Amino acid sequence: METIQKTDFLKDMLVVFLETFEGSPEGQGSAYLDRGIGIFPTLEKLSAADASREFHGTTIAAQTEHAKFYIDRLVEFIQGRTENVKWDDSWLIEDVNDDEWDLLRAAVRRSYETALQCFADVETWNQDNIGDAIAIIAHSAYHLGAIRQIAKGNLSTD
Repeated sequence: METIQKTDFLKDMLVVFLETFEGSPEGQGSAYLDRGIGIFPTLEKLSAADASREFHGTTIAAQTEHAKFYIDRLVEFIQGRTENVKWDDSWLIEDVNDDEWDLLRAAVRRSYETALQCFADVETWNQDNIGDAIAIIAHSAYHLGAIRQIAKGNLSTD
């Protein structure tokens, strides 16, 4: 199995990962068409009631918990986890009160920070852990889009 140098992989991968969560840096190009969006700035604009409002069978709270759960499990896989995951458990949260919403947003930030540390700790990037890291980005980007579309459909905000 071929490997890639850590710095070569992380340099470009982290640009997209950071933008997915923090939004695009001011005055720089963007992987996304909308400037300045990201999971953190998007979630910060929403109340618990907004996050709990059902839209086409889902809620922003559910999408947020699921995305966080996925990051946590794939970080575990990068770190060597081999046990099966009960993926249905990632959809247990559907609505939140104010305190729960604050806790969920903080948990997403911790998961993001844990993933950043995990990426930094990987000594050798190979096909398996590269696939897991890319999956974290792709999956998170999908849910960023889903959350933004639910917010637009439910709240008429951007």
